[in-house]
Amino acid sequence: MEERRPTKRITHSADQPRMAEDKRLEPVMRALKAIHSAASPESMALEDLERQRAGQELLGRLVTPRRGVNWSPFDLDGMPAAWTTPSHWREKQKVILYCHGGGYTSGNLGYSRPLAAKLAEVTGYAVFCFEYRLAPEHPFPAAADDALKAWDHLMYLGYGARDAVVAGDSAGGNLALVLCHRLKAQERRLPARLVLMSPWTDMTASGKSYTQRAEIDPMLTLDYIQAVRSVYARDHDLTDPLLSPLLGDLSHFPPTLIQVGTNEILYSDSVRLRDRMVAAGVPCRLEVWKDMWHVFQMFPMHTADLAMESAGRFLLEDL
Repeated sequence: MEERRPTKRITHSADQPRMAEDKRLEPVMRALKAIHSAASPESMALEDLERQRAGQELLGRLVTPRRGVNWSPFDLDGMPAAWTTPSHWREKQKVILYCHGGGYTSGNLGYSRPLAAKLAEVTGYAVFCFEYRLAPEHPFPAAADDALKAWDHLMYLGYGARDAVVAGDSAGGNLALVLCHRLKAQERRLPARLVLMSPWTDMTASGKSYTQRAEIDPMLTLDYIQAVRSVYARDHDLTDPLLSPLLGDLSHFPPTLIQVGTNEILYSDSVRLRDRMVAAGVPCRLEVWKDMWHVFQMFPMHTADLAMESAGRFLLEDL
């Protein structure tokens, strides 16, 4: 598929509306930056992690899902999980498995809720969220094992792989791709489609954007990337496709939508993934959103709505 470069941005006839929106976004931006950037980025000390995890809880409350979406948490054999269902639940035979971000060191159901609600709204699908175990308490492959557990639960409920979409943001995008690698290795059917928002695909951090876009990324730093990967991967080979899914065999992967902002150090991870998927014969659409930052889709703003509407069209259209 052709690369799509959405250029629609928030436009204002005067400064006042823009200033009002910027003011509304300020607390959300502070909360998200607190998650992704530690005072001592190289430190994964408990107090730093607790601050990041608390920041995600705050973000989940700040970015409140709209009315008309039901949230039903439950326990899945010791793993916190939740169903997000839209009031216009028109596609009960379809489901989205959503993998949250957080660098594999933070993340919870509260952080999953805003994007899960948006996905449910734009598709009419139920969205299944799960709270996978986090590093450093639970390093690789704990999160990948939990993702497979969540997938198996959906299959147990009667959903076929053709009925299931996997979506993820940041490290959740990594996890979505890792899940596909594991299913493929087990000779099982893969999800019908993938939706990846600012996915972290290369733990070796070999892409040019890690340095070229460092000054314009308001969220992530290379120090943070190196810190979280060290406690998750530990001494494991970072080129392993179960850590850096970009570097694995992507043939026969499902049709994929990738969304990335121009102002993020993970930009190369998305562009290179698109290139490798196309080379492997996988239908892949890359949307590059100008002046946007890491996982901007979570924010309460018009550009985020446009991106989510595009994701909805991708999931509902025939390819």
